[in-house]
Amino acid sequence: MSAHIIAVANQKGGVGKTTTVVNLAASLVEKKSKVLIVDLDPQGNATTGSGINKGNVTNGVYAVLLGNEEINNAIITAQHGGFDVLPANRALAGAEVELVQELAREMRLKNALAQVADKYDYIIIDCPPTLTLLTINGLVAARHIIVPMVCEYYALEGISDLIATVRKIRQAINPQLEILGIVRTLYDPRSLLAKQVDEQLMTHFPDQLFSTPIPRNIRLAEAPSHGMPALQYDPRATGTKAYLALADEILQRTATKQT
Repeated sequence: MSAHIIAVANQKGGVGKTTTVVNLAASLVEKKSKVLIVDLDPQGNATTGSGINKGNVTNGVYAVLLGNEEINNAIITAQHGGFDVLPANRALAGAEVELVQELAREMRLKNALAQVADKYDYIIIDCPPTLTLLTINGLVAARHIIVPMVCEYYALEGISDLIATVRKIRQAINPQLEILGIVRTLYDPRSLLAKQVDEQLMTHFPDQLFSTPIPRNIRLAEAPSHGMPALQYDPRATGTKAYLALADEILQRTATKQT
C-alpha cells in the first residue's frame, strides 16, 4: 500500500507547525510506522530539528524539485527518531524563481514522492507558512492536511483562509485533498481565550478537531536545539505524551481512509 501523504500547513506562522512535523514523525515511528519527513520550508527547521546539519545539505528537496537529483539519493536518515528526511536549506528559496518557467511546476513534489511512496507508511510534509509555489507543491502532493493552530483571536481567520486555499487546490488539480484534522498547539487550558476558541472550533469543525491538544511545554521547545524529537529528549514530558496520543488519533483516522 502507498504511503499516507500528509501536509502540515497553516498560512499563519508561529503555530508549532515544524514541532508537530518532527514530533509526530517520531511518535508514528514509535507506533511501528515507517515515516519520511519532507522539509519544504527554506528555513530548514525540520531538517535541523531532526539532527541534520542543513549547511551540509547539497542535494536536498531543492535538487529534487529542479530535477537535478533522484529522490532516493537525497533522503537522509535522522540521527534520532528513526525516520527519514528529505532535507532543505536556504537554497530552496531559489526554487520558487527557477520553477516558474518549468512545465507542471506544481506537480514536481508529487511526481518525486511517487517513486518512494511504497517504502513508507506516512510521508509528512512541512509546508512554509505562506502560500507559495512550494506550499502548492506540498498540497498537490498530499492526500490529507493537518492544521496546527494556536487558540487565539486570529486563529479562526487563518483556518478560513486555508480552507479557501484547499477548495481552490481541490477544484484545480487535487480533488482528493481533504483536511484530516485540526490540532491545537501551544495550548493552555487555563486561558479563558483558549476556552472560547475551543468552543468555536467545536461548533464549526466538530469532525475535524483532534481531541488531543498539544500543551505549551518547555521540553518541546528545547528539543530542536539538541537536534532531536521530544520523544528522544524527554520521553516523560507532557508534550511527548501528547504527540504520542495525537499519533494514535491519526492512525485511527487514516485507517478508515484509502490512499
